Amino acid sequence: MDRYVTDIKNGCYQNPVLPMDFSDPDAIRVGEDYYLISSSFTYLPGVPVLHSKDLVHWERIGNCVERLPFDRYAQPAHGCGTWAPALRYHAGRFYAFIPLPDEGIFYTEAIDPAGPWSALHCVKSASGWIDPCPLWDDDGSVYMAHAFAKSRCGIKHKIQLSRLDPETLEVVEDGPIVFDGTLSQPTAEGPKMYKRNGWYYIFIPAGGVEYGWQTVLRARNVYGPYEEKIVMHQGASSINGPHQGAWVTAPDGSDWFLHFQDRFELGRVVHLQPMCWHSDWPFIGLEQNGDGIGEPVTEWDCPKGEAGPGLQIGDSFTNGKPGLQWQWHGNPSALWYLSLIHI
Repeated sequence: MDRYVTDIKNGCYQNPVLPMDFSDPDAIRVGEDYYLISSSFTYLPGVPVLHSKDLVHWERIGNCVERLPFDRYAQPAHGCGTWAPALRYHAGRFYAFIPLPDEGIFYTEAIDPAGPWSALHCVKSASGWIDPCPLWDDDGSVYMAHAFAKSRCGIKHKIQLSRLDPETLEVVEDGPIVFDGTLSQPTAEGPKMYKRNGWYYIFIPAGGVEYGWQTVLRARNVYGPYEEKIVMHQGASSINGPHQGAWVTAPDGSDWFLHFQDRFELGRVVHLQPMCWHSDWPFIGLEQNGDGIGEPVTEWDCPKGEAGPGLQIGDSFTNGKPGLQWQWHGNPSALWYLSLIHI
């Protein structure tokens, strides 16, 4: 089976580390292993799960969603389906929070990230709630940050924080709008929540997919008030709109940020950036033009870790079955196979 292996030169990786469409990535580390998921809209099976030992070499190991539990997805429904998900690990289980912009927020869980994953469980039935991310706090409380899709509910630029039931993970209180980016951070979306040194952080992209930037919000209280700071933008680099992604810390304590870049007809490709902290603010990439804001790098020293086999990009159809990289434009159906046979 043909595989894509990231180019390594003199101990440096080259960006993008995933030069193919893995939109809206989120990633975590569990022990020595990294896992990444991404949106897949109505391509099914969907919300692919990737594994890596070094953040550079990735292998697809499964999918969070085999099919969507709504009749409309028996047919292609472009622009719908699974939008930006979040991946978290809590109490020995993996959780993927997945938005369907017309139906609501759902989660699925698994003991093994390669699967099987549970059936989708509804967190909140709502049109226009997107980009959810949960946070299990130190006192046992569970919160979920999310954004809004203006195309569905008429709301934009805002981040809401809801409280979840710790047992069912369903929304028990919608909660307040904790950030309104209308004036300073337009198209604020894709929130990813973290807690570090007593600070609550919400990483958000703003400015739009094609030419936006990375902003970080922080507060001492989970409900705010939140300070804001732009921590990475295109600047003088050739990497347009460094968009939403994930902060991960390696076993050696080094910090990294995975994000996507919209390459238009080539899809949303994934980059890996070095990250560090100054005065409890993250700094992503490399400052190159004197403005004090990080810019994406095109190459950097490889993180420590074992290089994996790489991503499957070809298929020999071992045992007569397609590989994990194959998807349909809707819920898979045996009738589609029969139609192909008779063509």
